[in-house]
Amino acid sequence: MQKVLKQLKVNKLNSGTSTGLKWIESKGEKLDSYSPVDGKLIASVYSTTKNDYEKVVKTAQKAFEEWRMVPAPKRGEVIRQMGDQLRKYKQPLGELVSFEMGKSLQEGLGEVQEMIDICDFAVGLSRQLHGLTMHSERPGHRMYEQYHPLGIVGVISAFNFPVAVWSWNSMLAWVCGDVCIWKPSEKTPLTALACQNIIQDVLKKNNVPEGVSCIINGGREVGEWMSHDKRMPLISATGSTRMGKAVGAAVGERLGRSLLELGGNNAIIISEHADLDMSLIGAVFGAVGTAGQRCTSTRRLIIHEKVYKKFTEKLVNAYKQIKIGDPLNEKNHVGPLIDKDAVQAYLNSIETAKVEGGKILVEGGVLKGKGFESGCYVKPCVIEAKNSFKIVQHETFAPILYIMKYKTLNEAIAMQNDVPQGLSSAIMTVNLREAEQFLSQTGSDCGIANVNIGTSGAEIGGAFGGEKETGGGRESGSDAWKVYMRRQTNTINYTNKLPLAQGIKFDL
Repeated sequence: MQKVLKQLKVNKLNSGTSTGLKWIESKGEKLDSYSPVDGKLIASVYSTTKNDYEKVVKTAQKAFEEWRMVPAPKRGEVIRQMGDQLRKYKQPLGELVSFEMGKSLQEGLGEVQEMIDICDFAVGLSRQLHGLTMHSERPGHRMYEQYHPLGIVGVISAFNFPVAVWSWNSMLAWVCGDVCIWKPSEKTPLTALACQNIIQDVLKKNNVPEGVSCIINGGREVGEWMSHDKRMPLISATGSTRMGKAVGAAVGERLGRSLLELGGNNAIIISEHADLDMSLIGAVFGAVGTAGQRCTSTRRLIIHEKVYKKFTEKLVNAYKQIKIGDPLNEKNHVGPLIDKDAVQAYLNSIETAKVEGGKILVEGGVLKGKGFESGCYVKPCVIEAKNSFKIVQHETFAPILYIMKYKTLNEAIAMQNDVPQGLSSAIMTVNLREAEQFLSQTGSDCGIANVNIGTSGAEIGGAFGGEKETGGGRESGSDAWKVYMRRQTNTINYTNKLPLAQGIKFDL
């Protein structure tokens, strides 16, 4: 790992504050980044002081005045070069993501690939920031709408996707003409530093204004500074529902905009008409991938009673084959949880499920011994439960899968929707009528609804986000770029008369 840190210019003790090309020696509280892989200290970062936070915001404000005047296709060219840099550093950055966060190496590399993909998407978008033209009711008038950049976009990201979510926001914001201030998770600060180091050459080569790409570090207090800061018209926050409610309230109080990507309680409906072998792959990866620490992780399986026994047997057998261990070893399927607090939450949830009447089908527990010294490795667990259990209604960021039966599709959809969260959902069926009903207005109430694929693994081409306590935000593809801009309606009168709308007369 020392070789990787050297490649990415991450030192033993780092400044955690940057305005682009410059690292500010902000000497706030020291944040130590311990790897959940072996429990050892990787490196440390100084958090940002309030004084240096002010310097960063003022630098970003000044940068916006210049950056917004750069033609969008030229901004896109800068991002194209960032994509090339990420391709160059994909392997070491993917390894650092895996080591600092604990996800498998293939998932770490996949996360960097998401960054590359969103760069490619943003390049194309740079020539398509389009508005609309409308016909005016008044002769000699033309109406149209256009989009302008907002200003400073504050990005608060979570530990589970420590680099991809930042890129979803920043690449689109930058191509729209905004500037970004990024507060990464205090649990994964080193990957953020690595990203800034990777793109610095591109910023310098293209004479990008200092302040377009900023990083600040710290805990809850720093996030609160951002949420209450009127100079940031948009705060994009990814994390727990509890955190999102606090951010949304603070930003809403000042009538700012918030883009919230919060918790998920995602279900797969396994129909009697499902391809069970294909369904098994989607269910197992969805439940154990990233050790259940994805917002799109599969938390619930709703299985038709006719195939319940057969599928459950397949599921239990598949869980016996899961390999748990060092995520940098590509033979392993599951790495550690992020820290011991997450482990305790996992254990508490299993005990609560038992108390509520859940039946353990695959036993959980903490792994000990050689290779598991960090104390963060746990066994994926399967529990037969009822959807009404309080613990089932709650999102536990761990590899716990609850399974339950259904008789009719209407019943299954009602169960799928009957949770506070509304991020991702799926149905496994080869029956066209079932698939269409699931996707209809009476079907899934989630922001993402899939047929014959699992709940996790969203592509950047589609807008990502969910409803209800998931926050309602949309990031990444489709027309999510509009979130980072302000809409303006324009009417041009090219005559020598001034008729009023709706035929109103006002003669002087």
